[in-house]
Amino acid sequence: MAQENYGLIAFEGLPNTRDLGGMETADGRRVRKGRLLRSGALWRATQADLALLRDAYDLRLDVDLRTDEECSEHPDPVEALPATRFAHLPVFQEPAAGVTRGEVDMAELMDRIMRGEADPAELMVCLYPHMLLDDMGVAAYAAFFKAVLETPTGAVLWHCSAGKDRCGMASALLETALGVPRAQVEADYLATNAVYGVDPSTGAVMDVLNGVDLRFFTAGVEAVEDAFGSLDAYLEQALGVDSAARDELRARYLEEA
Repeated sequence: MAQENYGLIAFEGLPNTRDLGGMETADGRRVRKGRLLRSGALWRATQADLALLRDAYDLRLDVDLRTDEECSEHPDPVEALPATRFAHLPVFQEPAAGVTRGEVDMAELMDRIMRGEADPAELMVCLYPHMLLDDMGVAAYAAFFKAVLETPTGAVLWHCSAGKDRCGMASALLETALGVPRAQVEADYLATNAVYGVDPSTGAVMDVLNGVDLRFFTAGVEAVEDAFGSLDAYLEQALGVDSAARDELRARYLEEA
């Protein structure tokens, strides 16, 4: 079952907040609506948005995947959500500042992009494996699952700045743990482009950084598969999401079709 309108929730100041509810799993069940929300930075939320999260969704957990600097500049509205537990779990701190993976220096790559000597997409193709496999990323995504599992009632929400890369991969990992087929996981990942009205294949060269591209997702997943054999093995061995954790997630967040 495809999500109606990509699961988009009509908030005033949060353009890419989406409900995973309605996604169908391989065994024919569906994700419960109103429980699993992916989003961009919450500092843009209006008072009406915050009231909706607080009162209609009963938001109990907010996972912030942004850097320390991003959080300092635009902190989440903690005071407006007194019943919500906040977890700051940075996936990285400065992804373009001397970070290397393999033979690619991302700072040098950024310089080449700014000089027009490299495709901007190369930056994200390099960044996604870094997000998923470097120590900070593994710790963040493992703690993300732990926090979700420790929140048995109400809705949980996770976000980065635009709700597309760090948040996109958290969503993909959770959907995979719930048993959502890869095609649907990819469709949910790519829905950010429709929400933002971005077409990286036909827009300006730098538009690729304003949306998402399946090349980025694939680079991250293939790096994980090279290291662990499969996403399932990565979930269990790196993130601690074993069969018992999956069973708990599925019992809580899935319903019969």
